[in-house]
Amino acid sequence: MVKKVDNKTKKNTLSVSAYLNSIALTSVRKEAKQIAKLFKEATACKPKMWGTSIVGYGEYTYYRANGDVGVSAASGFSIRKSGPVLYIMPGYKDYASLLEKIGPHKLGKSCLYLKSLKDIDMTIVETLIKAGIRDLKKTHEVRM
Repeated sequence: MVKKVDNKTKKNTLSVSAYLNSIALTSVRKEAKQIAKLFKEATACKPKMWGTSIVGYGEYTYYRANGDVGVSAASGFSIRKSGPVLYIMPGYKDYASLLEKIGPHKLGKSCLYLKSLKDIDMTIVETLIKAGIRDLKKTHEVRM
């Protein structure tokens, strides 16, 4: 029997613009808007808020081995105290050659942690976003 997963972070009707404009530090707000523009161009998708601090682009349905099914953002970002976090849902393990050239960063499974956009190659970020969506579509139902 399929059980729908009740994710803590859900798509909602909160304003992306309000979230971006609420970022107190001018330099961080400017970077957030730059990231938002890049994601919108790379995905050709209108952004939606997921929870109170994740800007998501598209969505996908995932299935767990136990039969549970859930929905999550296909890609996106959040601005944290430590800097921007970019979400590429297939994860970054297949993108090592790109990551070598991107600039200073740390990795989680599906998270790319940046301190700022200074010294980050935004062309590579765009390539990662597009590759992540392309690869996610190979294994999941993705709606943009």
